[in-house]
Amino acid sequence: MSTHTPSFARRQLPELVVGACLLAAPFVLPYLGMSADLLTRILIWGLFGLGFDLLFGYTGLLSFGQAAFYGTGGFVSAYLLTSGIVPHMLLALLIGVVVSAVAGLVIGYLTLRRTGIYFAMSTLAFGEMFYFLENSAFKAYTGGENGIAGVPPPEVALGFMTIRISSGWSMYWFVALFFFVGYVVARRIVRSPFGAVLKAIRGNPRRALALGHAINGYKLSVFVIAAAYGGLAGGLLGVFQSYMPPDAFALDTSAQLVIQTVMGGAGTLLGPIIGATIWLYLYEGLQQISNIGAYWKLILGIVFVVLVTVFRHGVAGGVLDWNIRRRNSTKVIDEEADDRAIAALDVVAPIDGGKSDQPVLEARGISKQYGGLKAVSDVTFSLSEGEMRGVIGPNGAGKSTFFAMLAGELPTTSGNVFFRGQEITGIGVTAVCQLGMSKSYQINQLFEALSVRQNVMIPVLARRRGKFRPDMLRGLHHSPELDEQVNAAVELVDLTRQADTLVSELSYGEKRRLEIGLALATGANVLLFDEPLAGLGPEERVHVVALLKSVRKGRSMVIVEHDMDAMFELAERITVLYEGRKLAEGIPDEIRTNPAVQTAYLGGMDEHEPA
Repeated sequence: MSTHTPSFARRQLPELVVGACLLAAPFVLPYLGMSADLLTRILIWGLFGLGFDLLFGYTGLLSFGQAAFYGTGGFVSAYLLTSGIVPHMLLALLIGVVVSAVAGLVIGYLTLRRTGIYFAMSTLAFGEMFYFLENSAFKAYTGGENGIAGVPPPEVALGFMTIRISSGWSMYWFVALFFFVGYVVARRIVRSPFGAVLKAIRGNPRRALALGHAINGYKLSVFVIAAAYGGLAGGLLGVFQSYMPPDAFALDTSAQLVIQTVMGGAGTLLGPIIGATIWLYLYEGLQQISNIGAYWKLILGIVFVVLVTVFRHGVAGGVLDWNIRRRNSTKVIDEEADDRAIAALDVVAPIDGGKSDQPVLEARGISKQYGGLKAVSDVTFSLSEGEMRGVIGPNGAGKSTFFAMLAGELPTTSGNVFFRGQEITGIGVTAVCQLGMSKSYQINQLFEALSVRQNVMIPVLARRRGKFRPDMLRGLHHSPELDEQVNAAVELVDLTRQADTLVSELSYGEKRRLEIGLALATGANVLLFDEPLAGLGPEERVHVVALLKSVRKGRSMVIVEHDMDAMFELAERITVLYEGRKLAEGIPDEIRTNPAVQTAYLGGMDEHEPA
């Protein structure tokens, strides 16, 4: 099967197009009424938006406080230049970027402990704090309501000559160079293994954690990167205007950044500059028209609503959606997947856990209590190397809670869990996965906005790179073995023909197979399957049962399932839970004829009956 790795020329095509557009803009856009100053301002906002798009569009973190970093970078650079402390413009810009990044590190560390609306509101609070500090505590350095005037024009010393950059088109070329470099770096980040994990975090942070990625490290890293982009854009604003305005810290600045990114298309990198072009062009043009100039905010609001209604993912996102639909309509189906399914088993082989007489997974008297409710009470469990164990019980028996404690998702109230003799109680699902144990979920936990191939790549990356690695400038397809493992895992769950299909477009049965495939792709040698047959039709059930049998080699498995026929067919031993307690344990024939098990499934046990 093809690895679908684009050629070098195709991979660099967006950079070439952006470079060509930057070169052509001064010769074309003035005919549309765009001045050099307007284009320069658009590029500064576009650079600011590149960092925000990495944070929001690719990682799913909505921040309303980006103005804090925009203003910090701008005012630090402006102060250093106007005070004469740092006479070199590029060095002053660099210092502004570093200070903004450090501010991003501190604020990110504090705010990323929360998620969703709580994270967004926390960033908003910090943005307002910076605005207050700029006008009070640091007024002597920022100029307060007056800002900092007299920022010297850029000068670039090359040793043999000094280039002095004035306003107009020379300033445009100066800023365009920064934007182009910023775009190239941002695109390298997006196309790196680091960037692939960011997309997974946006789609399903819970599953990214369970597949072995330390997502807090990725979130903090991209938050710092976005702050650095904001600091650079702020520094260029002061140099461009020869003045650093106090409203750089204002809430309106952060709001405008969000609006421009959403309008242009979040998660595209080009969306922010497209949104900035539309916004600033209309902003400047509308105010020059008599009679309607006073209504420019109303008109811009209407334009925003129309664009996000017509283009669900923004202007750039709409173009990309159309291109994806066009490519899918001409997609070639691979007819040879079935011939390679057996070979795929060798490529997706589990990590060798070594041979040992001790249990591979052991729970010693584990309990979970929520207030006065005991979900699981004093359960002891032991899984041998290479064993396929079933766990059954009626609804409310505590199976899901028990499973979550085994997998590291839930801490125990009491008792301990051991993996190959090492205690793993409370170490977290990410660390458990890295040790070699993975879980599939009863309710599919997939990355719906990614393709099948991209989904499978997430656990493979965790297997190869560990919990966290800042390889943000390394190519995603630098290793042929990576593509080989991804393709093999896709083939193993019989999804080769759907490899480049978005998960949101798969049937339910295909999603269930992919759910199992993600657990297999981690390379874990202990697998926990939570109702893998849930919701499947008869034909799909046969396929999944056959899949579970085929991947047994070198693996130990625990399966929770309500399908008793499938459980008796698959499991070597079965553990029965009832009302949070272990009711029985034995081979399938013993469990089938156990009176206590029959009574529990037929409607409950009397209090006097032994458990």
